[in-house]
Amino acid sequence: MSLFAANPWLAVAVPLALGVLIWLAGRRAVGVAQWVALLAPITAAAVGIAGLEGIQPQSAAWLTQGGSSLNVGIAVDGLSAIMLLVVGVVASMVVIFSVGYMAHDPSRSRYFALLALFTASMSLLVMSTSLVTLFIGWELVGACSYLLIGFWYRKPSASSAAMKAFLTTRVGDVGMLLGLAVLWQATGSLDIATVTGGAAGLTAGTATAAALLLFMGAAGKSAQFPLHIWLPDAMEGPTPVSALIHAATMVAAGVFLVARMWPLFEVSEVARVTILWVGAFTAVFAATVACVQSDIKKVLAYSTISQLGFMFAALGAGAWGAALFHLTTHAAFKALLFLGSGSVIHGTETQDIRQMGGLLRRMPITTATWVVGAAALAGIPPLAGFFSKDAVLASVLHAAPLAGYALLGASALTAFYAFRVTWVAFFGDSRAETPAHESPLTMTAPLVVLAILALVLGFLGNQIMSVLGHEPEALEAIVAAASVVMALIGISVAAVLYGRGLDRSEALRTRYAAVHALAFGGWGVDSLVSRTIVKPVAWFAAWVHRRIDRQVIDGFVEGLGPVTQRVGSFMSGLQSGETDVYASLVAVGFIVLMGIALWMGR
Repeated sequence: MSLFAANPWLAVAVPLALGVLIWLAGRRAVGVAQWVALLAPITAAAVGIAGLEGIQPQSAAWLTQGGSSLNVGIAVDGLSAIMLLVVGVVASMVVIFSVGYMAHDPSRSRYFALLALFTASMSLLVMSTSLVTLFIGWELVGACSYLLIGFWYRKPSASSAAMKAFLTTRVGDVGMLLGLAVLWQATGSLDIATVTGGAAGLTAGTATAAALLLFMGAAGKSAQFPLHIWLPDAMEGPTPVSALIHAATMVAAGVFLVARMWPLFEVSEVARVTILWVGAFTAVFAATVACVQSDIKKVLAYSTISQLGFMFAALGAGAWGAALFHLTTHAAFKALLFLGSGSVIHGTETQDIRQMGGLLRRMPITTATWVVGAAALAGIPPLAGFFSKDAVLASVLHAAPLAGYALLGASALTAFYAFRVTWVAFFGDSRAETPAHESPLTMTAPLVVLAILALVLGFLGNQIMSVLGHEPEALEAIVAAASVVMALIGISVAAVLYGRGLDRSEALRTRYAAVHALAFGGWGVDSLVSRTIVKPVAWFAAWVHRRIDRQVIDGFVEGLGPVTQRVGSFMSGLQSGETDVYASLVAVGFIVLMGIALWMGR
């Protein structure tokens, strides 16, 4: 560990070098390269372990002008160490799972190279000592996300989803960049320690403006309302990518940013209240949409949006330690559920839960691990989600009771949709056209490891809080009891509606078809954005292309040729070879020039 403690930059350099080597090796050595790719997340995790006791900053000046300079650097404190461990462990499981899941894909070398590059980018983001370095990692993570969502770029839906994710998150990133400009203007530095150390001296208006702009970037990356619309479509990428980027790491970057810059947010009550209510609303909103989805990955996508809402609500309540605790446990059980869905898709060749059923008999390992993940997501004791969600609920209930009650309702919805998928897909009679089959060891082994983490991580809550610099908090019995009751209500309703097939739920769906259709479409937010923003912008861009680009700019450039030809044709007529014509032209020219000279000299 001393090697990694002395050289934390290895968490960036090793994955970056491996990504380049895997890409250069191409198809020839992909059989070896896919296992070599495992060294990238292992290195990140090793630096995280070495940094549990802290690694001193290593920085250098990047740009200097006058008396000001922009420094870039890396360091590992408790927060960075936890994030590195999350990235390293989850990415390791994803790489192993991908060996089986992507076994027959002809572009595997590009896939594993991108996974390594993503690990390098995320490591840079969480270890940065400067907002400049953090922003570089932030944008690299976005670029990797774009490339991985659109990995199967020949599918129009995948290319469209990648572009949608890139552009939507860029909206948030513009806000973040403006926030950095505000902080530079106010403090003269973008060093994180300097900015956070001087946050208390900022005026209320400056602190609020900077905090809200940074939150805008966090909301885009972490898919909070109304910038959540990219995440469900991002499921077009390979399922292991969904587990890595959209369940455990990249989408958690927004939560990390707020936690890293917490002294700034602590100064602004307006920013904290905004984060609290945006998070609470997002948690309830996304949970209602997840309840009616039929695509197993879409259910998990909206679940991720909802759980991130829980984390932001905790941040707004001032409990960033509880938010990071829930981020850690959520990384384990949500990665488990996403990889479990990948195993199901691999075994059934469908993503529609209505075409599954009876998988318990055909896929026992996948079923057992899925149930563990679903129970952890629902908050059933003694699984990890129970402890971390209790910490979130307790903090929010103390800070804003109404928001806390909303999260309790979201907890019931969470248990409902988690076990709705469980009853429909894994129990009852099979509705598949072809029999399912269990996945190979490379895919089931990561599921078992993540299931174990989902079982035990909750008991490590005090240790996680201590590493983050927070005092361990005791479990609040009343809040825990209320949370469990809400979870049991959700599970019971799911059992009543789906435990004996789809007939009862189909009858309800038919009766409330309009409401179901509205919820299925995300309550119309996506279509509203499309009608009010996307289509008008597309129409304006098409008009500019047609009128300005084609007719004005292209017309001017393309018209230069004929005009030049006409001028040349006219001038060539003057070359007659007759001396008297030339003499006349010279005389006329002389008279004109003399006239000009006399006029200018008067």
